[in-house]
Amino acid sequence: MSRQKPRGRPVAATPSPFDQARDELFQHIMRCGVVGCEPEHMTEWFDDTMKYMSERYHELGTKDLADLRTLGERFAAPAKRPEPTAAPTTELAQDAGDATAGELDTVSAA
Repeated sequence: MSRQKPRGRPVAATPSPFDQARDELFQHIMRCGVVGCEPEHMTEWFDDTMKYMSERYHELGTKDLADLRTLGERFAAPAKRPEPTAAPTTELAQDAGDATAGELDTVSAA
């Protein structure tokens, strides 16, 4: 029998500047409490933060910075709640209630 060759750890790829900037932006959003603030405050915060990010990550182009801001604004936006569905009409609710009561009588009699 042959011995298995020891395998080294796989080398992780270094993240791109865009990935690093995205992660840093998300951390800033969570630390600064941007989620749930007023829209005009959020816009002002993003203006200042994107200026900082463009200075810090000079490798990023205009399109990358615009994409980064879009991701950040989506991340900071409050979650949307599903719209409540309309309640059934009273006639349908009464018919359904009668059928259920009849079914329950049949089950309890058995």
